[in-house]
Amino acid sequence: MAGRPDPEQTLIETAQRGDLDAFNALVLRHQDSVYTLAYRIMGEPSSAADAAQEAFISAYRRLDTYRGGNFRSWLLRIATNQCYDELRRRQRRPAISVEDLPGAEADDGPTLPDPTDTPEQIAQQHELQRAIQLCISALKAEQRIVLVLSDVEGLNYHEIATQLGINLGTVKSRLSRARAAVRDCLQSVRSVRELLPSAYRLTDDNNVD
Repeated sequence: MAGRPDPEQTLIETAQRGDLDAFNALVLRHQDSVYTLAYRIMGEPSSAADAAQEAFISAYRRLDTYRGGNFRSWLLRIATNQCYDELRRRQRRPAISVEDLPGAEADDGPTLPDPTDTPEQIAQQHELQRAIQLCISALKAEQRIVLVLSDVEGLNYHEIATQLGINLGTVKSRLSRARAAVRDCLQSVRSVRELLPSAYRLTDDNNVD
């Protein structure tokens, strides 16, 4: 009905007046999206949970800076920055192999399987999703962020540029390099090579051992 108040906007305005219950209701609405983004960037559940929690704490403290627009996008921008800051703090650590990356033994990321899938198909899809996440985790922080925002969250070039405060050319360059790196990484995982979508397969199968 025309003129009916938007429930989310009402919650936002109430939360901005200091109502913690209203903010908690907003957290419940968006916690899955924020956690999923954090998981894809951070690469493993505990770090993702920590980043998501810190993002919501930061959002609560900065509610007065929200000036309208898509509230989910505003939250995801805060979560992205939280993850990026953490990744940059980790850059001092020695390089590690794909097999040693977080998530190699457990993965909470993949969606629930289709009930019509066979056990073999479910196992294959889980293996593929795990391999993809490991390859994403192997990317440089700036490439990983752009790839997740584009190919997981579905943001376009302009939205990514705005969210990260970089120009379009940088977005395109980082995304191109990230996709190429993930494709090369997946090609090196023999057990998932045949499960890959065509876009991630080598054009000449004879080049694959």
